[in-house]
Amino acid sequence: MSSTEWWRGALIYQIYPRSFADSSGNGVGDLNGIHDKLEYVASLGVDGVWISPFFKSPMDDFGYDIADYRDVDPLFGTLEDFDRLLAKAHQLGLKVMIDQVLSHTSDQHAWFQQSRQSRDNDKADWYVWADPKEDGTPPNNWLSIFGGGAWQWEPRREQYYLHNFLTSQPDLNFHNPDVQQAMLDNVEFWLKKGVDGLRLDAINFCFHDAQLRDNPAKPPHLRRGAGFATDNPYAYQYHYHNNTQPENLAFLERLRALLDRYPGTTALGEIASEDSLGTMAEYTQDGRLHMGYSFELLNDNFTAGYIRQTVETFEQRVDQGWPCWAVSNHDVERVASRWSPAEPDAALSKLATALLCSLRGSACLYQGEELGLPEALLSFEQLQDPYGIAFWPNFKGRDGCRTPMPWQQHSEHGGFSEQAPWLPVLPEHLSRAVDRQEAEPDSVLQQFRRLLAWRQQHPALRVGDIRFLDAPEPLLLFVRQCAEQTLLCGFNLSPQPTVLEHASQTFGPCARTVLSGHGLPTATFTHDQLSFPGYGVFYAQLQP
Repeated sequence: MSSTEWWRGALIYQIYPRSFADSSGNGVGDLNGIHDKLEYVASLGVDGVWISPFFKSPMDDFGYDIADYRDVDPLFGTLEDFDRLLAKAHQLGLKVMIDQVLSHTSDQHAWFQQSRQSRDNDKADWYVWADPKEDGTPPNNWLSIFGGGAWQWEPRREQYYLHNFLTSQPDLNFHNPDVQQAMLDNVEFWLKKGVDGLRLDAINFCFHDAQLRDNPAKPPHLRRGAGFATDNPYAYQYHYHNNTQPENLAFLERLRALLDRYPGTTALGEIASEDSLGTMAEYTQDGRLHMGYSFELLNDNFTAGYIRQTVETFEQRVDQGWPCWAVSNHDVERVASRWSPAEPDAALSKLATALLCSLRGSACLYQGEELGLPEALLSFEQLQDPYGIAFWPNFKGRDGCRTPMPWQQHSEHGGFSEQAPWLPVLPEHLSRAVDRQEAEPDSVLQQFRRLLAWRQQHPALRVGDIRFLDAPEPLLLFVRQCAEQTLLCGFNLSPQPTVLEHASQTFGPCARTVLSGHGLPTATFTHDQLSFPGYGVFYAQLQP
């Protein structure tokens, strides 16, 4: 594979800096903590890391509210610390991707501080401002993802400004070409430093409908999806006008042209729209983003039929685009809890990684996934996330997946920090600490490493096409094929043993060689029956 396409089929390890490793002893993770743990990351067998925001910020949304795109927040370190981290990662053979939050800034950003002062200053049109209706109410019915209306009154301008997220996260006006260029210049600052890629947060939110048309109502039976429960009024609308506008495509092409000037760099867009798979396909067409990912596999629908439908829908709609799949990240309940019918199961965690790493596309693996960490159950008093605080108790927010990495089982605070961390390390995580799992040959961590190393030996799993085969629930079967090899991949999504009768009718009477070395419980093939153990897999090389 060309080094300029390292991202195709890559496994990318997401690091949430606040919760990875604290080198300063203040209870919050930092860049030097990441630097010190890079050998561990490299030992997992991943191709690169995606580091969530570490830029200067008031931390209302824990870094996704940026006040200075070109500086490191002192909480995380310095620009020199980032340079050291980047150099070490490259020495270890790891690519480095950084988050870029382009659609909005913090209200503490110098641009917004100037823009809000008057209607005629140099930055007056850099954010989305609108006059009130005659009765003083907001210009339309748009809602914020974090609850309530998406418009905030500014008395100095006697106008409202748009915020799709927190009130302190005003949306930039991408209809202004000066804004586009300024954001591209900020991106290039990091490209010049040598980063290998960008994860683009909420990239379909850059543009809004210039006519400010109301969003239409959504019927009650459709008010769930894309991570929004029915108790969030955001689910009550079709979000046709506050995001995913056609003008965004031209901006993505400008962004791609910039990246093309830095060979080997890549862009991964986060997409949450009314038709996320369709937007993924559209945004990853040639000349736009290299990869896209959405929230389709980040919900609780763990069935073979749903996963097949999701992947097939994307494959049918995409031309040249490339997906990136994830089953956990910093915004959703951890997969070990979300997909488990009861208590978190180590076997399920192993299966989830195997399935994710076998789909066509690249994959993001969230820190702690390699340990099988379950969701941390926190009390209201322990919450830090404003989203969870606003929607408690029906929705407990994102803190449960953001608690610190447990490095040492018997160290205070799990070896994460010398003092009480910003979120607690719970006992159920300490029992799954890195040092304990390092000592257990069959642990989730050791299995994770074996599986990733095994995957590297099979080009069909990295770059091959995908074709699904008919099988009854809870079995998921598909074929991955490239010029070098053809692999049959099978997964039992149930903790109970499951048998596929008349298996040769499913994948044909061709010769097959059952593959081992991945270390997972493997199905057996006898008398035309494929017998899966609970959460078992089946990998076989097919010959015509």
